[in-house]
Amino acid sequence: MAQMLGIIDVTWRGKNVPVEKGAKLKLGGMKNNPVIVGRKVGRAQEFMASEITATTHLERGQSYSAIYDAGEGELQVICDTGQTFTFPDAFLIEHPEMTGGEGGKLELKWNAGDYEEVLS
Repeated sequence: MAQMLGIIDVTWRGKNVPVEKGAKLKLGGMKNNPVIVGRKVGRAQEFMASEITATTHLERGQSYSAIYDAGEGELQVICDTGQTFTFPDAFLIEHPEMTGGEGGKLELKWNAGDYEEVLS
């Protein structure tokens, strides 16, 4: 029986980010948009950004500013199925909202351009 994707690990700027179950990865790249001319359909391409979403927690003594930074950096998404996706120009798109009573959950959302995939 083949192994399916179960665990996603995230490394942001060289530091491991503990991630809850349910992280999401939408790889960017070229996208086709339909162009309708009369009774024909053509296509026009555009580049779509990669989107990465992961939930972590704010722990006692941890600095919020150590988690959120408006600058760019390298993001690695490591899958337990052997794929590693590296995004050299990733950035957090918004300040994460903190959720009390549920362990201080923080949903982190990154956008990035093109990626490099490595199989292990």
